[in-house]
Amino acid sequence: MGLLPDRALTRTVLKISTPAVAGLSMQMVVTVTETAMVGRLTGANIVLAAMALASLAAWAITSAFSSLATGTHVLVARRSGSRQHVGAGDVLNNSLLLSLFIGLLVGLPGYMFAYDFIDFFAANPDVAKAGTGYMQWRFIGIGFFLFVVSYRGFFNGIGHTKVFLYSAIIINVSNIVFNYILIFGGFGIAAMGLTGAGLAVALSNVVGWLFFIGATFLPEYRKTYKYYSKFSLRGDVLNQIVRISLPVSFQNILILLGFLVFAAIAGYIGTTEQAATQVVISALFMSFLPCFGFGMGAQTLVGQSLGNHEYTLAHRYGLEAARLATYFTILLGLLFILIPEAVISIITNDPEVTAIARPVLQIAGAAQMFYASGIVLAHALQAAGATVYVMWVEVLTHWVIFLPASYVLGVVLGAGLVGAWLALPAYIIAYSVLVYAKYRRGTWLHIRV
Repeated sequence: MGLLPDRALTRTVLKISTPAVAGLSMQMVVTVTETAMVGRLTGANIVLAAMALASLAAWAITSAFSSLATGTHVLVARRSGSRQHVGAGDVLNNSLLLSLFIGLLVGLPGYMFAYDFIDFFAANPDVAKAGTGYMQWRFIGIGFFLFVVSYRGFFNGIGHTKVFLYSAIIINVSNIVFNYILIFGGFGIAAMGLTGAGLAVALSNVVGWLFFIGATFLPEYRKTYKYYSKFSLRGDVLNQIVRISLPVSFQNILILLGFLVFAAIAGYIGTTEQAATQVVISALFMSFLPCFGFGMGAQTLVGQSLGNHEYTLAHRYGLEAARLATYFTILLGLLFILIPEAVISIITNDPEVTAIARPVLQIAGAAQMFYASGIVLAHALQAAGATVYVMWVEVLTHWVIFLPASYVLGVVLGAGLVGAWLALPAYIIAYSVLVYAKYRRGTWLHIRV
């Protein structure tokens, strides 16, 4: 992967990736805004620590199933590349049916056992109590969330990422409005604090679902893909969705449960340190989510190229997307290193949390510069069906390198939160190197899905 871009490929990658990057950047804005609102509540160290655990726990479980978007995206992209439009519609139908089943299966137990789940990881019982309501509302809205990710997978797969952007704008703007009203109170609604932030997420997903219902009834899509006219459960399509999505599910679980364990390690060091960890994780979303946007663009272009048997082009698209994403993370990393206080002030004004988070954000800023290539090329490998390899790379680097090293450095050796976060660069570099090694060999280009 050279430093200079290929202009023709750059234009194509940006055309597909930019709406996805913008859409995920909107999610970044919501994450930071939500954390900033919560960080201004009374007892910021408790509620931020609760949010760190509750949001990571909710995302760990929802991510286990939101990988339906990956399976849907990959299969739709392959069928779109080979001009099998009705087949792409069949993929959407079966993804929606699977979302309905999973939403019902997971939502109720998640609501009932929210407190027990958070309490297991919380060193302070006040933290568990503060985060329970937030997590309960996240689970109530999980079905609508899964419908949204299925629709996003479909539209990204056919290359219409602007629909994803429009949905992101609608969902995230409504989330910010709901957050302000429900967290602080307004329009006759009593302030709900952190619990209100969870309800805001659930309501915004309902809004997103309604948007996609409207979009799919537009004649240009409904007549071409014929999804609702042939709404039937197909075992072969379900099997393909699950086979591609399941390793991605495990990978997502491992990432977010890993960061949940990491947040627990930070909580063992101290409650304020746990709050500072949430601040830094929220800041890192500024980098990670746009990278996922480039990854989604790579997934679309690589998948469509493979569907059309253009293997060399598929390989080049992944590298070009990774290059562009790396430019972005270098720029953002410099901001984290040079002006960390400015970044932290967006999220919290608590002086104690700010002082602890400052050196940690600088470490994270330097490390995340190397993460873009790993994220994007992993998405490209997933588009080809190499989801199991990417999952095992995550197991090795996150659970064998990152978490043990963070515990040893931060707790055993007594280096505190800074020591724990020093394990992040080792994890990111190892992950990116192993992903690139697989990508460079090129054997993934001929995997059958």
